[in-house]
Amino acid sequence: MKEDPPATKAEALLHLSQEVSRIAASLAQLSIGAGTLPRGDSPFCNRNALDVPPERVDWLIKARRARADYLTRELFSEPAWDILLELLRAEVAQERVSASNACIAASVPTSTGLRWLRALEHHGLVLRQGDLHDARRTFAILSEEASLALRRYFLEIIGPAPSERC
Repeated sequence: MKEDPPATKAEALLHLSQEVSRIAASLAQLSIGAGTLPRGDSPFCNRNALDVPPERVDWLIKARRARADYLTRELFSEPAWDILLELLRAEVAQERVSASNACIAASVPTSTGLRWLRALEHHGLVLRQGDLHDARRTFAILSEEASLALRRYFLEIIGPAPSERC
C-alpha cells in the first residue's frame, strides 16, 4: 500500500482541524442559547470563527469613555460592562489583567470594582486565577461561556473588521 505524500496528509489534517473547529463552534453556540447556526449567507468570511479584532474592542472602549467628554459621566456608569469589555480586550490581545486593573478599567473606586467583579464571578462570567509569582495578586479572566457570548455579541453588534467581510 502506497503512503500519501506529506502535502496530502497536511491538507487532510487541515481539513479535519477546520471541521472540528466548526463543530466545536456550533456546539458552543448551541450551549449558550445562540439558536440557529449561521448559514452560508453570513456576511463574515470565516463563518465558524469567533475572532474579534483587538483594535475593534479598543475602539469600542474608547468610544464608551469619550461619552464623558460630552455628557455627565455618572449617566453612563456600567462597571460590570466596562470590566467585561476590558477582559475581552485582554483576551483577544492575549494579555492578563489583574483584578485591580479590571476595576480601574471600570473607572470606579476599587471597592466598587471588586464588588462588581465578585458579582460577575458569582454569575459565572468571570474567573480569578492566582499569580504564581506573587501570591498577593490575582488575575481576572472571562469564563468560556462569557467569552463566547461576548464574542458573538461583538461580532453581531459591532461587526468584524472591514477587511474580514466577504
